[in-house]
Amino acid sequence: MPSVPTTSLDLTAAEVIADPYPFFAAERARHPVAWHEASQMWLAFDHASVSAVQRDRRLGRLWKDKQPADYLKPFNLLHRNQMMENEPPEHTRLRRPVARVFARGHIERLRPRVGELARELLDEVDPASFDVIGQFAEPLPVLVIAELLGVPSSTAAELREWSQAIVRMYEVDPSPAVVDAAVAAAADFGGLIRDLIRERTVRPREDLLSDLAQTELSEDEMVASGVLLLNAGHEASVNVFGNGLTAMLQRGLRPGADVAVTVEEMLRFDSALQLFERTAMEPVEVGGITVEEGQKIAVLLGSANRDQAVFDDPDELRVDREPNNHVAFGVGVHFCLGAPLARMELFESVTALFDACPELDLVGDPVSRGTFVLRGYHSVPVGSKRS
Repeated sequence: MPSVPTTSLDLTAAEVIADPYPFFAAERARHPVAWHEASQMWLAFDHASVSAVQRDRRLGRLWKDKQPADYLKPFNLLHRNQMMENEPPEHTRLRRPVARVFARGHIERLRPRVGELARELLDEVDPASFDVIGQFAEPLPVLVIAELLGVPSSTAAELREWSQAIVRMYEVDPSPAVVDAAVAAAADFGGLIRDLIRERTVRPREDLLSDLAQTELSEDEMVASGVLLLNAGHEASVNVFGNGLTAMLQRGLRPGADVAVTVEEMLRFDSALQLFERTAMEPVEVGGITVEEGQKIAVLLGSANRDQAVFDDPDELRVDREPNNHVAFGVGVHFCLGAPLARMELFESVTALFDACPELDLVGDPVSRGTFVLRGYHSVPVGSKRS
């Protein structure tokens, strides 16, 4: 390869996983885009390049089955038929019916129920000391997205386990144990949704799976959409909430007067999704380099969200920051379909938590999940000073 900007950033290093932002800042100061030999792809660091990559239709999500294909069939089946892993016109065909379903008012219909579920969960904790991830942030979005789709709440614990097992496959160089767990989870998760889709085809209810069952999607495509919504609806909400809340409490902050504005800063400050790949379908210039046909380029969303060219004092968490042109939900054709649900859910959960525990504080050290691509906490011990 001709002389090009390169980076030796180790995305698996403990110090990078613990706090990637100083490393991102150093990379942005050297180059907007650089070749990463370890992963054999380009990495985009600055806001302008990250945005350009996501908007350029010549850079697409091109799914290739994971190997060995026979063993990984359950995992591949779910992803091959997802809108997130396809480009137009397939992406449009897969996304349109799901978008129509979302537009039927399901999200706003759920808003009072989200607040109710949040308060019920908080009524069950000891305000003097509880794990805000395990006892609040994790169960809430699972219950919400399960209710939205029409999945029995009795399966909530399994949904959480399956979701976490599947998304670990998105990390850099997953271990054989992670692969085995993801395959098993994909088979069980897909099987549950398939059974429910078939049931709703015959006996529809007032839920999203029933609406999906009436669309033109194939059964495999409906199953993949259902699993995607459950995974994305769970993982994003848990990690955005946990990351943002922990950052606030570490700095002695509380939500601002406009909680919706604070939610946007939580999304920006410590991004739940850090890396998203694209593949060049023809040569594309971005950030001063050329991505050749067939090469991959990964956008680093967390790095873009700390770009000093876009955000004043980007390493400072401001609960009233406006404007806030973050890219946490992506941009362009793959902009997160569940963004309105995530925003609503975060607003209701943050409001409920600080209404119930106005003197909330950390009472122990947060424990990281130890992952890079999907960044979050395993546990965050908190308590109320007045309890």
